[in-house]
Amino acid sequence: MLETIKNRLKNFPLDRHQPSPQERGLTAAVLVALHGDNSDPHVILTQRAFHLNNHAGEVAFPGGMWDETDSDLLTTALREAHEEIGLSPSLVEPIATLPIASPKRRNLNVTPFVGLVDAPLELVADPGEIGALFNAPLKHFLDVERYEYFEMQTDFGALSFPFLPYNGYKVWGFTLKVLTDMLNATLEANIHLNYPSHERIEALRQKAKLSASDTLKQADQLQKRGQL
Repeated sequence: MLETIKNRLKNFPLDRHQPSPQERGLTAAVLVALHGDNSDPHVILTQRAFHLNNHAGEVAFPGGMWDETDSDLLTTALREAHEEIGLSPSLVEPIATLPIASPKRRNLNVTPFVGLVDAPLELVADPGEIGALFNAPLKHFLDVERYEYFEMQTDFGALSFPFLPYNGYKVWGFTLKVLTDMLNATLEANIHLNYPSHERIEALRQKAKLSASDTLKQADQLQKRGQL
């Protein structure tokens, strides 16, 4: 399996690009680190610390924001992986750059890089950023019967998202999308999940704005009548 993924990822050549000056404050990179036997490869995942301001407690790839000291975004991904989980860049063989994506709840451009690492690994999570560190088998993601959905309440209404439970963790959002897209592209995994469309999100936002506007108008009218 791992060899097939590696060969098919040649369709996503390694691109050591830099963000433009206008993009640098909104640009990040992550490392999709694969390792293990050819027939049973795993991916390294983290659970973000619960005290963080953004995405606290969520499952993520090692990675983070571009820094002005980084020569390119691959350097960003490798540096962050070293800082977060103690993975030395010298142990990573970068093989592919996956399409840039944006998490639905943050205005970021995130570049995922795929790298091969030799196991066993002695990794140590930085408690300031990482609450837990674990390896998930790619076979788990290939079993479409395992996927579930949950509802998230937002400022403008409830949205339904797919997730994959694994050993008490919930893999969802950007992390799940990157992994399933990679498996579909390399193994023809035929994983089809339903995500809220941008049109659906925008429609809910507009509805919430109209509702808020109506509430303000009603309050204004009551105030003019002396009822408030």
